[in-house]
Amino acid sequence: MGWAKCGFAGGLFLTVLAAGCQNKMYDENKALYDENKALRDQNERLKQQQGLAQNQTPAQPVAPVAPLTTTPGPVETPSAPPPPPKANSSVQVGDLETKVNARTGNTTVYVPSKLLFAPGQATLQPDAKKSMDQVVSALKKQFAGKKVRVEGHTDDTPIKVSKWASNDQLSLARADAVKQYLVAHGIDASRVTTKGYGASKPRDPSDKSKNRRVEVVVLTGPAAASE
Repeated sequence: MGWAKCGFAGGLFLTVLAAGCQNKMYDENKALYDENKALRDQNERLKQQQGLAQNQTPAQPVAPVAPLTTTPGPVETPSAPPPPPKANSSVQVGDLETKVNARTGNTTVYVPSKLLFAPGQATLQPDAKKSMDQVVSALKKQFAGKKVRVEGHTDDTPIKVSKWASNDQLSLARADAVKQYLVAHGIDASRVTTKGYGASKPRDPSDKSKNRRVEVVVLTGPAAASE
């Protein structure tokens, strides 16, 4: 009986001891599991953080590409039309009075009528050759290709004995005679026009001799093409 009790007590002790050992092992295994799980979770979080860091890494700046440049060629600047000659221009036609209009740029050669015509006449005299040849030479060299307007002018003395009915007619006839000489000596007729002004444009009201003249106007100004 005593042995039975001792055996029962010993078995009970062993059972309790075994149960205690099992509980301890369970607790240890659970702790290891939890620790392992915590490590796995921590490792997973680290991987996620690394992935985010890689995605958020700013892109390397790209060096700007220099634009293609070409060396410009020479720029042709359109030539401006030459300015009209000034009034004090050195243009001169022989020994005849020559002036340049500061407003229009046209060049005018003044030929007194006494060098060309007898009073009341429109036929060139032999002595007119010198003056006329100077004009011809200038139109061929200094003013080659320029248009010309020959203008006849008289004083205001009324015509009494003449085949011309008025000073206007006489002045135009004299301008025509000068044109005929120019054309006969090599000036293209298409370059020359004539106009008779009579006494309407006096140069000097106090000196009638200056009003009796022929003006050879060379259209050298910017408005020449429209005249």
